[in-house]
Amino acid sequence: MSGVRLTHESASLEELLERLRAQRIDLILFNRPVTTDAQQRWRCRRVSRQSVCLVGSPRRGRKAFRFPENLNDALLLLPGRSSDIRVQFDWRCEELGISVRPYAEVDDMAMLRWMARDSGGVTLVPEVLVQDELKTRLRQQYCAVLRVFENFYAITMRRHSQSAVMQALRVGD
Repeated sequence: MSGVRLTHESASLEELLERLRAQRIDLILFNRPVTTDAQQRWRCRRVSRQSVCLVGSPRRGRKAFRFPENLNDALLLLPGRSSDIRVQFDWRCEELGISVRPYAEVDDMAMLRWMARDSGGVTLVPEVLVQDELKTRLRQQYCAVLRVFENFYAITMRRHSQSAVMQALRVGD
């Protein structure tokens, strides 16, 4: 992509949308969609869908973790209630007729990973987030949680022409 400069900026979705509105950035990659309203017509397209799993310390010599049977016996660390994967997980548990009691609820994924590693707990994360730890066997995937996904969206403003970045990512209507 000749002539394209990539810069990573972190902020709340509201701050990022304001930067996009002011044309200080061209694209937002976020894990929640936005909706178009009367003031602003956003383009929002899902660009990735990642599986979500329960991971923990390797269970050498212990019985395999069974989902959902072992949830209430585990030191369970979950994303905060505003997280889309948490909402999906809660719905999934409700479908299965179980009520979970998390040990901790953490909004920041990096902090959630760190707490799970240091506490020896079981955590709910997108598999892509812990793939290196799984490869090196620092963590073990206990199970994939069916019908729970982390989605990533490309958000842009509706314009008559698309920038090279959006064309490269195939972000469009």
